[in-house]
This record gives sequence, structure tokens and C-alpha cells, in this order.
Amino acid sequence: MGVKSKMFHLSQVLDCVTAAIPEREAIVCRGKRWTFGDFQDRSNRLANALLALGVGCHTERRDLRNWQSGQDLLAVYLYNGNEYLETMFGAFKARLVPFNVNYRYVEEELAYLLNDAKAKVIVYQRSFGEKLAAIRDQLPHLEIFIEIDDGGPSFIEEAIDYETLLEAAASSPVAFPHSPDDLYILYTGGTTGKPKGVLWRQGDIWISVLGGRRLSDKGIIDSLDEVAATVREGTMPVMPAPPFMHAAGQWNAIMGLLSGNTVVIQNRVEQLDPVDILETIEREKVVMISIVGDAFALPLIEEIKTGRHDLGSLRFFLNSGAHLSIRSKNELVRLLPKIRILDFLGSSEGGNQGQHVDDIEGNPPGTFRMSPGSAVLDETLTYLLKPGHEGLGWWARRRHVPIGYLNDEEATKKTFVELEGEPFAIAGDRAQLLSGDIVRLFGRDSLVINSGGEKVFVEEVEEALKKHPAVKDALVVGRESARWGLEVTAVVALQAGIEAKPQEILEECARHVARYKLPKAIFFSREVARHANGKPDYTWATAFVAEQKSQAEA
Repeated sequence: MGVKSKMFHLSQVLDCVTAAIPEREAIVCRGKRWTFGDFQDRSNRLANALLALGVGCHTERRDLRNWQSGQDLLAVYLYNGNEYLETMFGAFKARLVPFNVNYRYVEEELAYLLNDAKAKVIVYQRSFGEKLAAIRDQLPHLEIFIEIDDGGPSFIEEAIDYETLLEAAASSPVAFPHSPDDLYILYTGGTTGKPKGVLWRQGDIWISVLGGRRLSDKGIIDSLDEVAATVREGTMPVMPAPPFMHAAGQWNAIMGLLSGNTVVIQNRVEQLDPVDILETIEREKVVMISIVGDAFALPLIEEIKTGRHDLGSLRFFLNSGAHLSIRSKNELVRLLPKIRILDFLGSSEGGNQGQHVDDIEGNPPGTFRMSPGSAVLDETLTYLLKPGHEGLGWWARRRHVPIGYLNDEEATKKTFVELEGEPFAIAGDRAQLLSGDIVRLFGRDSLVINSGGEKVFVEEVEEALKKHPAVKDALVVGRESARWGLEVTAVVALQAGIEAKPQEILEECARHVARYKLPKAIFFSREVARHANGKPDYTWATAFVAEQKSQAEA
């Protein structure tokens, strides 16, 4: 298994970065600027305030099972902003575990999440207070309410004002040592079922996701001196545009800080505003923007086409979290010839697993170059598959992986397994290992339509549909069929001002996939629904198809 890598707590890495570049800007948000020294001061104050409130770590990792937490949990119920990142690092320093709350949840979903996590503390926008107050009597574990004033009335009488709390607290570093075994928890909705808290050790997620590998040789950084030397070399203004409540936004924001970059946050964070994003890029000379698939790319492309923005500073589009179509990539490069598109595949359970290569190397659709630690396991999860194997296996991540799901022994043992003494995480994607460390991804079993005994992977058909120039976006779902069991159907949104008949789209689609994969029906919608994190809303698509069928029958 090789030499064991040295592990770090995330606050240790931040301390190192701050000591190296205290005067460099860490965060730019809504016209305000904070240096790394400022950020360190504010997160220290929050950590000391939390400890004074009596929360923190009560049981060390070595005395727990993989699905258990010995640290109190803190819910982060916020829009993107400096406070989101301050809250996370303040919690880390106090040895609490911050976790993400989806601010789009309705009251029932919010109550489930907070109770599943047994959250003791919540930091929230005042504008979310009414919804929180409505379910307060359903939250027996929640004791401490810390409120960020964003205008309007307060609905929690004993809420503690965030800025007042920081002002009264000490700015000195927390005295006790931190452990790289302390938890980092990311709640994920997954493709089905209730949200689950994915438990990472901080030492592992630093290496797997948050910047703990060198860009040059992908080797693990095992010295804080190396971190300091790297961040002193220079800075790059970066914009993690997606919501921090999801992995794509949160990971890129934290990685930006721990790499010594300036994290730029757009003004309008409650929804996607392409004009605001591009104006911010222009004003702050942003070099890299992080996006989530076509849900972000398509509106940005339309605004770039207006020619109203000077985007000369922009060099990188980093995509993760959802599919970015080849057509969108080609259009971005046409509009901005100096940019490079970095298209990564990852998951809450696996971290960064690979980089897209199908559009630049002529490989089959859905191919990725594996990141360090990626592997493909056989159907029975008992051995590693070799390049060129027959059939499908499971794409997995090895070594620096999560340890479990919070309070869920059964799901933990199913997803996080050991093979010859080495830990693996199996997020649920089916794959083939090709030559040259290239993996062809077919998607989750939940995104496979078994039609007449043939397996149809929906993402492959969606990409084929988008080959037609009139198709702006598409989702593919199965519907019940007397003949096929399930039949392939598609919901398609057309480009503005362009018309196309279903047969024309099918003819183009047939040039790219086998005929048995072609949709038996195509339904048109003005827009295709996607979640706030850019991922497709297949529940909506299934309901939309069912409604169209009902209308036809009526």
C-alpha cells in the first residue's frame, strides 16, 4: 500500500497560508474585501465564541464507528458570502462539524435534515428565520441560533447576532491541537431517497479534493512548508459561481482559499444572474470561473454573445457536478478563444474522480481520464478490473475516501468497503476501464432504462439529442410500456427562435446512438428543469412525460 501520507487538519492548512500571505485578499464579496489576515481573525473569533457556548468535540474518532460523529454539528443555512466560509472554518477550529443546508428546502425537508444531523447549532440568514421558526418545535437537538442580519424582521427571539458575537469574542488562535481525523460532512440528496451526510476525515478530503496534491505530478503534498512556498508564488482571482450549499461550489471555494487565491463572489447569489456574473468577472479580473454543466453554461453563453463584457482576464472554465455538453464547450471556446475548459467528474462520496476527454481525443462518449486513486471494480466488488475488460463494473475511489454516512450503518457498509485491507468508496456509477487510464462512464443504475431487455443510459441519449442544432437542452426518462416494460422518452427544450420536428431530432440522434436507444416519444417544453446545483431534475421530467401522456389519452 506504500508509505502513509502525512495528514493535515484544514485549519492547519489555512494557518499556513495566512502566515505566508496575510495581506493578500482572500475574499471579495458585495463590494467588501477581506485579507487572509482578516479571514483568520474572524474565523478565530467565531471559533472562540462557539467554544464559549459549550459546543465542540466530545468523543475522539478512534472511539467511534465509521457512521458516528463525536463532534457537535453546526448547520450552515446561508447564501454564498464571506460568512459561509468564515462559519465553516470557525467551526473546524472549534472542532464542530459544519454541514450544508439547502436553502430551497421546504419546511418538512428542512426539519428532516436538521434532525437527521442532530444539529446543535445553526448559522442562518435572517430572511430564512420565518421558515426556521415554523419548525422550531420539531427540532429537539437544536440549541443555538446565530443569525446574520440581511434585513427584515427577526423571528427567533433568542437568536444571537453574528457580527455582535464575533465582535465580543477573542481573536486569539484556539489553543488545543486539532486532529486530521476530525470530520468534514457534506449532505447530498443523491439521485433517490432522503439526504445523507457523507463523512470525510479532514486529512482525506484535503488530499482527495481540496488541493492536497501538486498540479505538476499529482503527488501528495505532505509538508506545510511546500504549501507556503506554493501560495507565495502568486494569486489568481477565482469565482466559484455555484451555491456553496452544494459540493461543486463549496469545494471550489475552499480549494481557492487553501491555494492562496482570492475568492470572488458575485453580488446576486440567490439565483443565477449571468449579467451580474460577467460584470463581476470583468470588474475583478477573474481568471477562473467554476460552473455546473449546461444549466450555468447556456445562460452565460447567451450573455457573452451580446459583446457587452470585457472578459480578457478569463482563462479557465472549470466544470463539475453536472454534464457540460460538447456543443457548449465548442461555443465557449469560439466566443473566448483564450480559455481552457477543465471538465471534471466527481461525487460527494468519491471526490475528484476524473477529467473529461471525449471531446478532445476522439474517445467514445462519456470518457474520463482517471484521477489518482480511481479504479473500476467488478460486479461483485471483490477485485479490480483490468483495462479492456468485458461488461460493466463499478467506478470506485480508493485510499483517501469518506468513511461513512452519518448515523446510517447499513448504507455505510454498502458504499464504503475494504478490498485487501484498502478502503474503497463506490458512489454507484457503472463504468468500463479502457486502455491508458481512460474510463467510460455509463451513469448510475438509477439513470438506466431497461427497455425490452436492453440497458439504455440516459446521459448518452441526452448528448445525442443535443447534437441537433435546434436542441438547447434535453432530459431522457423511462415510462411504462406494455411492449417494452419501460420505453425511452425525452423532454426537449429548443433554442429560441428555432423550430424542429421530433422526426428531425430523431434522425440526428440516430447518427450517434443505436436505434434501440432512440426515444419512442419526444415532448417539447420551453425549459428543462434542473436543480439549483445544475443537476437534472428527473423527477420533474418523469412527471412532465406522464402528464403529456395523460393529455394525449384524454
